[in-house]
Amino acid sequence: MRIRDALLGLGAAVVAAGAQAQPVLPGEREVSVTAIEGVVLAGARWRRVWTDYETADGIVGTPDGGLLFAQEQTDSVRKLDTRGTETVHVANVYGAGAVSLDADGRLLAVERTCTEPLNPELETCAEPPRIVQLLPTRRQIAAAHPDGRGLGRLNDLIADGKGGAFFTSGGAYHVTTEGLVTTVVEGPDVRTNGIMLSPDGRVLYVTNDTEVLAFDVAPGGTTSNRRVFARLDGDRGGDGMAVDSSGRLYVTANEGVHVIAPNGRYLGLIPTPRRPITLAFSGPRKRTLYVACMGAVGPDGQQWTTPEGVRNTAMTIYAIDMLTPGVQGRPK
Repeated sequence: MRIRDALLGLGAAVVAAGAQAQPVLPGEREVSVTAIEGVVLAGARWRRVWTDYETADGIVGTPDGGLLFAQEQTDSVRKLDTRGTETVHVANVYGAGAVSLDADGRLLAVERTCTEPLNPELETCAEPPRIVQLLPTRRQIAAAHPDGRGLGRLNDLIADGKGGAFFTSGGAYHVTTEGLVTTVVEGPDVRTNGIMLSPDGRVLYVTNDTEVLAFDVAPGGTTSNRRVFARLDGDRGGDGMAVDSSGRLYVTANEGVHVIAPNGRYLGLIPTPRRPITLAFSGPRKRTLYVACMGAVGPDGQQWTTPEGVRNTAMTIYAIDMLTPGVQGRPK
């Protein structure tokens, strides 16, 4: 049996376990979930639904309750359905790094091409990273700023509902459906990562390590009124974000998922078994929160490790039942 098959077999076993209590595995943190009113019940349990040695990045829910995620190492976008079955949703996505799905069914992605940090050919990488539309038809949206600068190693994106997107790559930017890139924020005081729109599309959120920045969004996609929307209660590593139907913001950081009210008030932390980097609502009635975390257990039952100089891209996706539904699709 191949090692990858053995690990996927472990994933199938934990899916079958469903909502039953699962033992803490090597590399996992033992967590206890406390209640957040209207969000999650005290004692709610995370369950493992997927695990592999490759990444599951920039995840997004699908209308049928499934989950899409980018997998840079296999140049593909994968789909995890409600039964826990994994399939290739879109192939030949060169260095797939994140995906976003809008209300009209347009699937957008960042292609990081050959910019993998430990790629031995990184210095000679000549194919620029780009923002692309994958479905319903494939097309390149943008690969450079108006002054000719490349987009850098692209991180995350959120579809704007008009065929364009907001994205991060050192700073935060907007690209129209015609490919015009404009700057939202950049500079030495920003460390952007995740990016998200409010349910009505009028506010843009950008993680900045220990805090979340907010910007007002005009109909044409221009932004203004930069402000600190919320701080992550002393946590660091602000990364992916999701929103629920009430406009609450969910932010991954080192300790778990931070929940923030639409007015910026901090509501609490949902601790996670591993360090989370991306999250999305999906499942029945969009009331399941899926969180992709760094790390996995190998077929020997121990924490998976890699030799020095080999990037450890192993990840595990966990799910937890929520009291509130998430928002599916970006506004038009």
